[in-house]
Amino acid sequence: MKLEEYIKYDGLALAELVKNNQITPRELVELAISRIETKNPELNAVIHTMYEQAKNASNQELKGPFAGVPMLLKNISQEIKGEPLTAGSKALLNYRSKEDSEYVIRLRQSGFLFLGQTNVPELALMAITEPSHYGPSRNPWNPDFTPGGSSGGSGAAVAAGMVPIAGANDGGGSIRIPAAYCGLFGLKPTRGRTPVGPQFGRYWQGASAEHVLTRSVRDSAAVLDQLAGTEKASAFSAPPYDESYLISLDKPLDRQRKIAFSTKSPIGTEVHAECVEAVMKTVLHLESLGYKIEKVDAPVDGKKIANSYLTMYFGEVSASLASMEQVLGRKAAFRDVEPTTWLLGLLGKATTAQEFVLGLREWDIAAYEMERFHETYDFYVTPTTAFPPAKIGEHDLKSVEKIALQVTGKIGSAKLLKKMGIVDQLVKDSLKRVPFTQLANLTGQPAMSVPLHLTEEGLPVGVQFMAARGREDLLLQMARQLEQSELWKLK
Repeated sequence: MKLEEYIKYDGLALAELVKNNQITPRELVELAISRIETKNPELNAVIHTMYEQAKNASNQELKGPFAGVPMLLKNISQEIKGEPLTAGSKALLNYRSKEDSEYVIRLRQSGFLFLGQTNVPELALMAITEPSHYGPSRNPWNPDFTPGGSSGGSGAAVAAGMVPIAGANDGGGSIRIPAAYCGLFGLKPTRGRTPVGPQFGRYWQGASAEHVLTRSVRDSAAVLDQLAGTEKASAFSAPPYDESYLISLDKPLDRQRKIAFSTKSPIGTEVHAECVEAVMKTVLHLESLGYKIEKVDAPVDGKKIANSYLTMYFGEVSASLASMEQVLGRKAAFRDVEPTTWLLGLLGKATTAQEFVLGLREWDIAAYEMERFHETYDFYVTPTTAFPPAKIGEHDLKSVEKIALQVTGKIGSAKLLKKMGIVDQLVKDSLKRVPFTQLANLTGQPAMSVPLHLTEEGLPVGVQFMAARGREDLLLQMARQLEQSELWKLK
């Protein structure tokens, strides 16, 4: 097989070639390595390689639906025993994983061969992937632009054809945002559907879910079949689904199902015309197929959702910084992490237990409201992001802001930062481009981004679909239908 052929296949197709003895796992590994070595110098999607381990594994007996298929893992939470896992931070350079994560165990049993780890923003905190230590990942559609975050390295790798499938997780949009920016399919599963252990029973209080980024819908469905299932000591369990997600793709989707849509930002900020157009084009297409379409906003307070999300976000960053002591052998200091990360940690320290609990209660209120909403509407459609991809460096702090963060960071006063207005500006800048994705993380619903639009500049824009908890099958069936339409855009 030639390299130009390799990049056209999805994971299941490559596995079929292996099964029929048309190619060996070792040959697939060599092709993937060749593609990584060709494209990664420009895109910086892969920051740690495990080529020899993959070659050795390719010579062993492989079983499972993805036997022999090369894959990349995200450089946070997806742990392989003995390998580094820095989460994009220089503070964790000496960390080595003590055991495989359950995610890795299940995917290895599925036949995947792991070639390395993909780039992430520090602690996977941003919707762009530009960590100071590793440098920015770039978008294969146009390297001047971001592939999104926090699974930006994975998005860039799959879109560039390095591998057909890459590990991802989503705590506020980190699967769906790179999918939107890179022209890929990205599904965030229902809370508790996929494993987060054994080091955690919950991750980001249940907001974060593990899955993958793919080029094809069927690859995502087949991986979900392999990952789904109960897990020891997990804090959450998803509503049961006893069928195969892959097989469910062949079921026709009832055209009488109702679809609600909105292009209004839940926090009252601007939505770019291209993102609005992507949604309108999609709903008009679905209406032409017979679906019942209504323009309806989600029955939640978007600003309360944003605030409760950020309260959790601050607390989790502060806890992560405290945990670094186990690796550093001392308490983390300002010099160990990026200024913005330190700022978020200070805000976590300034957040009270009462504020944290009240924020979590908002999640539950929103979850009940959305379940009632989905008793009427099977799908809720919005833009995935409020803007097309940003340029690399567009979100860099200004010189004055950097100086202010350095001064106040060393002082350690979150209250001073709040008075200066820097915090409000950071929050606004962080969420104004991605205000649509956090809702599904807090309610625990499944949500997906589908590649249905290109801007005039030729950059991908995603459309988000949400469904009731436990109904990944509906989302996957809708995605399969759209994949077969003229709207679907892939590089």
